[in-house]
Amino acid sequence: MKRQIFFVLITTLLAAQAAAPEVELNAEPHHHLTLENKYVRVYNVEVPPHSDTLMHWHRHDYFAVNLGTAEVVNAVKDKPPTTIKLEDGQITFASATFAHIAHNQTGQPFRNVTIEIVADESLRHSTPHWDEDRALETFPGGTQQIFFVKDAIRASEFELQPGASVPARPGSGPVLLIAVNDLDISASPTPSHLDSGTSAWLTQGLKRPIVNPAHTQAKFVTLEFP
Repeated sequence: MKRQIFFVLITTLLAAQAAAPEVELNAEPHHHLTLENKYVRVYNVEVPPHSDTLMHWHRHDYFAVNLGTAEVVNAVKDKPPTTIKLEDGQITFASATFAHIAHNQTGQPFRNVTIEIVADESLRHSTPHWDEDRALETFPGGTQQIFFVKDAIRASEFELQPGASVPARPGSGPVLLIAVNDLDISASPTPSHLDSGTSAWLTQGLKRPIVNPAHTQAKFVTLEFP
């Protein structure tokens, strides 16, 4: 029965691909622009249960940070649809240019933060300056899981216990921080509360410690720019 339902879904999506109007990313109604500068455009994405996005174009490389678990059918234009299972806090990367429809298969909203890299063309030819592009680093009260480096940008997930801090890194470039869970952090003299999915642009990067002053664990993703 599940196989039959999946076949019907794939057939429906293929038909939708053929008939769907194509829109730019900023015109796709499930994508909400929350932050923009010369480096990035950040969109908070929410697709209701068993719903589709419009066929939309990605003209720039992008990172996506998943919020919660999800099962999505990714229907890329002129390609067979594929099913993707995502974990809470999972970071993915996709290279431009392509158009697709995302179908939420579950009974829960599909939520992510999509980070469009505005300067992707120049960054693709940059030489990454990171010592490691995949590793698990530990420090007192916390961990940094380095997942990969794409477009010379390093993507990591941090977990910080209450009262712990990410040590300062004097040579750091700008950093985009995305809250996976609701958290309080202090990257300056004034603590900030961030709801899950909120992004913060740290112009000074990690030149100051990031402190978790709350009584619960903080979980967040960083994109470190060269």
